[in-house]
Amino acid sequence: MSSDEVRDEVPLTNLGQPLFDGADATKRDLVDYLDTISDRIIPELAERPLSVIRVLRGQDPFMQKNVPKYTPPWVRTVRMWAEASHREVSYALCNDRRTLLWFANQRAVEYHPALFRIGHENHPTHLVLDIDPPAADEFRLAVRAAHLIQQALADAGLAGAVKTSGAKGLHVFVPIEAHTGTEDVAAATRALAARATVAAVFSPRIRPGVPVSFPVAWDDLDRIAPADFTIRTARQLIGGANPWADQMPAPQRLSPDLIAEGHTIPVAGVQAMHEGKRRARARRGSEDEG
Repeated sequence: MSSDEVRDEVPLTNLGQPLFDGADATKRDLVDYLDTISDRIIPELAERPLSVIRVLRGQDPFMQKNVPKYTPPWVRTVRMWAEASHREVSYALCNDRRTLLWFANQRAVEYHPALFRIGHENHPTHLVLDIDPPAADEFRLAVRAAHLIQQALADAGLAGAVKTSGAKGLHVFVPIEAHTGTEDVAAATRALAARATVAAVFSPRIRPGVPVSFPVAWDDLDRIAPADFTIRTARQLIGGANPWADQMPAPQRLSPDLIAEGHTIPVAGVQAMHEGKRRARARRGSEDEG
């Protein structure tokens, strides 16, 4: 297949095709956006096992963890055991612009890195809180929850940075010292809220208009909406800055009291909470259909 152009030795194809139904964007828009912000997003992806969500023409979006057989040999990978699928998975490491461009040409729209770096699997770099409002038009509820979390963090002697999820909610990232183990981080997170897997900062999302997960100043939360940040607007908003790096506090020590409190909260309780939310969403969906 002939390429439309080549960047960093990566042939780019079918750049004029629509990205997906409702995107109001082409594959070129995706490639151009990711290329423009490559020096901002790559530090968030580098050395972290990466899952992506791809959207091929005429198909539903799907998450790709295991790299395909046709992956170029220069794409770095790491083999890890995946508990969910009970098998070894070969994850990509998106450590450079060339790899990012290859993913973009594969129509990988969303980028979901692990919370740890290779070689430090039991030491997450951040405590993450995922704030999801009950409906897409209730973003203000997520903002109110974020302010409560900001206060709860302050009460625990912590500070975090906030970004839009690129969907309907917000993500709060709290950088933590490197020696903290996974179980203690999870316990501390349970003491504040339930932990979730989230899209990387600056990652596009497969939603109408192709919104992106974008850093927001705490003081600006009440004045923004998720749709303000798309693959078209974000490039201009970033300019020559790196707002995520600028807003991120230095790594912090988790309080032993916070960790101890979290260890008293059973994981089953968190799972039950998520199940309750899932059932409530299902009920609302049934009522809407009725």
